[in-house]
Amino acid sequence: MSDISDEDNEISFAVKFLGRVEVVCFEGIQVLNEAFQSLKVPDKESTGKLQKKSKVSLFLSVTGIDILEHKTKFMLYTCPLASVSFCAVLPTTPKVFGFVAKHPAADMYHCYLFQSKTFSHLLVSIIGDAFRATNREQSLRVGGRDLIVEALRHKNKVLQRENTELRMRLNASGDVREAAVSLCTSTHRF
Repeated sequence: MSDISDEDNEISFAVKFLGRVEVVCFEGIQVLNEAFQSLKVPDKESTGKLQKKSKVSLFLSVTGIDILEHKTKFMLYTCPLASVSFCAVLPTTPKVFGFVAKHPAADMYHCYLFQSKTFSHLLVSIIGDAFRATNREQSLRVGGRDLIVEALRHKNKVLQRENTELRMRLNASGDVREAAVSLCTSTHRF
């Protein structure tokens, strides 16, 4: 049922794809419920809804979620983990799970719904773990950059203070030299 690739840190599951629905809100179990209900009653305008459940391979990695046709391995959808805002199992239908992701090019969200007899809870847990790991890694990268930037800013301030202090000393020593030169020239005149 699942394949794990050590090289790519990917795991794949064969599940049934119920469909993709555009949603207004980007999180909450209610969003999944409404999307599931809208799939039960297909309308004529809906392009992302499938009449028949199709078997897909769901590939999960630390970079994203890929949905491929099971037989042909044709890529249907890909969602970077950073775009996933919510993932859960439907409490009323424990075999159904889904996630909500932001569209990469447009300002809209889609709910992707799947059905699995045995892996629903496991997949939601894995997606959540991958999401947390990705966010932790990104925050460490960003946090590391922030620390470097702060250290450089601090060093810049220290050097500016030192530069100002040296200018003041130079000006003060220049004033002393001018006074000494004027004293020397004034005392030698008769």
